[in-house]
Formats: sequence, C-alpha cells, structure tokens
Amino acid sequence: MNATSSVETLYWAEDALFLIDQRRLPHELQYVRCVTVAEVRNAIESMVVRGAPAIGIAAAYGVVLAVEAAYKRDPQNWANVVRTDLAELKSARPTAVNLAWAIEEMASHFEHVDNPPHQALLAQAHTMREQDIDANKVMGELGAQFIAENSTVVTHCNAGALATAGYGTALGVIRSARQHKNLRRVFAGETRPWFQGARLTAWELQRDNIPVTLIADSAMGHLMSSRTIDCVITGADRVAANGDVANKIGTYSLAVCARAHGVRFMVVAPTSTIDMGTAHGSQIPIEERAGDELLVYQGSRISPADLDAYNPVFDITPAEYVDVLVTERGVVEKPNLDTIEGLFSRKI
Repeated sequence: MNATSSVETLYWAEDALFLIDQRRLPHELQYVRCVTVAEVRNAIESMVVRGAPAIGIAAAYGVVLAVEAAYKRDPQNWANVVRTDLAELKSARPTAVNLAWAIEEMASHFEHVDNPPHQALLAQAHTMREQDIDANKVMGELGAQFIAENSTVVTHCNAGALATAGYGTALGVIRSARQHKNLRRVFAGETRPWFQGARLTAWELQRDNIPVTLIADSAMGHLMSSRTIDCVITGADRVAANGDVANKIGTYSLAVCARAHGVRFMVVAPTSTIDMGTAHGSQIPIEERAGDELLVYQGSRISPADLDAYNPVFDITPAEYVDVLVTERGVVEKPNLDTIEGLFSRKI
C-alpha cells in the first residue's frame, strides 16, 4: 500500500477529470473521462463517483471545467456566466454537504484570479485534493488511537479511498489501525441497495491485505450479540452543528444496535463535512432515489410488478449515539454544539 491507497479514485490529466466508475466495481476497473461540468454533474448524480469528500473534490474540478467554458463564451463576464452551471452542479445530490462546500470554496477565489482563470483555479482544485488526502491520514492516526490491540470492528457503506481523494475516512482509521497492528478483522455490511460494502469496501480492504468478512446488513444485531465487536466505524455525508450525523441508510440502525450492546460508535469525517449552518439533523435534506434501485437488480426485476418502493439513501443518527467524532482538527467524544464549535477554533 502506498501513502494514499492502492488505487486512485480520481485524477486530472489532459485537461479532463478522470473518475473511477464505481458502478462497475469490483469486476471492472474503468475510468470515466469528464471534459464538461455537465459530465461531472452526471457522474455525481449517477453514482460514478460517490462519498461526500470524493463528491466535493470532483465538484472542485467541475468548477474548473465550468469556468474554462464560461471564459471562452464571455472573457469579461465569465464569473457571472458560470453561476448557472454551478447552481446545477450543486443540485446533483442534496445530502452530502461537501458538494456545496467545495463549489463555494472554489467560487471564493474568483475575485482573486487573473484572466484567463483556468490555471489558477485548477491549482486550487489540486490543493483541495491534496488537503483531503492529508486530512484523511491525520484522521486515520487520531482514530486508530481508540482501537485496542487485536480488535474486531464493523463498518458500513464505503468510507474509504473510493469515497475520498485517497486513503479514506472510516477506512483511513482501519488502515492506520492495521499498520499499528491493532486490528484483527473488519466486518463490512453489504449496504443495500447499491452494495457499497460488498462491492467497494471489501474490494479496497482485500487489495490492501486487510482481513474482511462480508455480512448482511440485517445480521448486524446478531453479530454484536454473538461476537465481541470493539467498535463500529463509519463516515458521514453531513454532520449538523449539534453532532447529529447524516450517513448511508442503515447507519442509524447500526448505531442503535451498537448502543444496545455497549459497542463504541465512531464517526470519521473532515470538518468540511460539518455544516454549522444546520442546527440539527432534522434540517438535513434526505435524498430519495428511484424505487428501481430496490426493485431491480442487474437488470432483472426481483419484486412483483407494479410495486411501490420507498428508497431514502441516508438516515440521521442522533448525536447521543455517537461516542467519538474524529476530524482532522482533533477528536471529540460525545459531540455536541459546544465541542463541535471548539473544533473550529483549534489551530492545525
């Protein structure tokens, strides 16, 4: 394993953004080439790229492509011309706050770049990508301190290199714990309906020779009641100011189960995922996707015809169920408004 992970989730080359097509994993490793902001938006919306930090970094490069096109259309007024494209990009997925954060971060540099703006903004996107990887490494080390020797842990969805610019949030902690010889085994929940745990997390961990066992989401309670589980480790798509966490559907059930069995519940997320403008979890928009994601598998219908399906893809875990919140600015135990606000006053 190199300094980031065994695979590059996204990269820039030849004036284009290349993204691993995560829909094709684990059987095919293919990259999608994006040369317009519309293609980046479609890649985010269609799950070519997913995971809050990875979505954010992809969006930063999408801004570069949008600005380049706007400058060609109107060199004098490009910053206003591009606003419509950025609004459409921001709407690609509503729950992951890193999407809006990255676009706003890129837009904050518009007034300070010389024309043509493309290269300066590309440099900023590169910087954000490297900062994400560095933050993941820091979080990995901080979180690993809470993992006892010879531990068995559970994770949900994919919060690894594939969900970030590299290394991972939850899987960053797992990678660091493994390097420190604290980790014995990872149980990965399959994560219906897109099977991010079965397809992506298991694939990542196998590539890095980390022992992983797949488990059905509905078997988590039995697992915790019948075996010693030391910690549940997840990522997040948005953390509210009071510590409530929006993450992949099934996270709330896992947190309740962990609390019932006395298992520590850890959330790992960069501060770009913390939305201080959202007071609590009930204010976080929960994306609902097409019912066919539940009704159809690999092109074949697995349910009766004319059946309705309810397909929320995130849920809210109340802060009271979060034992540890790990960020690149430090660790908060039992997060709440005061302790989360304190993170932003820390020097890093």
